Amino acid sequence: MNESTYRDGQSDTRPWGTWRVVESGKTYTLKHIEVNPGERLSLQYHNHRSEHWVVVAGRGAVTIGGDIINVERGSHVYVPKETKHRIANTGDRPLLFVEVQFGDRLEEDDIVRLEDDYAR
Repeated sequence: MNESTYRDGQSDTRPWGTWRVVESGKTYTLKHIEVNPGERLSLQYHNHRSEHWVVVAGRGAVTIGGDIINVERGSHVYVPKETKHRIANTGDRPLLFVEVQFGDRLEEDDIVRLEDDYAR
């Protein structure tokens, strides 16, 4: 395992909220993600991984390709690799979801940002 590979319990605070690795293996990572009200992640894609999202609390809007899908508790979304995507919190409470990443490379440097509210 190299230094940029996720580790169980690793977490980070971002301008839009927080994420924490619940469990990771060689070809998967399970994260708990919280998006603050009114915030959204960058419009992005990944070359080496797909993602599955399951919303556990709150409301949001998910962009996948050219489609926008409204989500709430119990909704699930599949994001294929190389597909532009983002999630936004459209509610007044935190949007919580579980993300499962699958792929041969799971590091943060596989994020290709197309638009970003925070100039990253």
